[in-house]
Amino acid sequence: MPDQTHSAVPRSFWIIAGLSLVWNLLGVGAYIDHVMTSEEAIQALPDAERMLYENAPAWVTAAFAIAVNGGALGCLLLLLRKAWATPVLILSLVGVIVQMYHSFFIANSVEVYGPGSAVMPAMVIVIGVLLVWYSRFATSKGWIS
Repeated sequence: MPDQTHSAVPRSFWIIAGLSLVWNLLGVGAYIDHVMTSEEAIQALPDAERMLYENAPAWVTAAFAIAVNGGALGCLLLLLRKAWATPVLILSLVGVIVQMYHSFFIANSVEVYGPGSAVMPAMVIVIGVLLVWYSRFATSKGWIS
């Protein structure tokens, strides 16, 4: 006999939540790569990029960690159909916004990397907002509780 609680949840929910978890796990990988970068690799960067890396305050790295780990945890909670997904995804979005604020308005990274460097951060913000919206939508539909 099929599980009645899962039958009410559409297949699209599982696909969106699963792909979102993969997306956020890629972010966790990027964070690990960032914090594990060797001193030799940092010194090999062009001067402007090296200065951005070396001058980033600890709170930016903390915001990065909150953004990616919160996103991954929030998506896992979505897959587990737990209402805690929404506040965790909101926390993740706050981490994203803090990190991007520093990147664009304090560090002025677009001057170093060029205007094309704004594409990925913009996607990250949009996806973060959509995940918060989707978790609220899923809650309103009774898919998570």
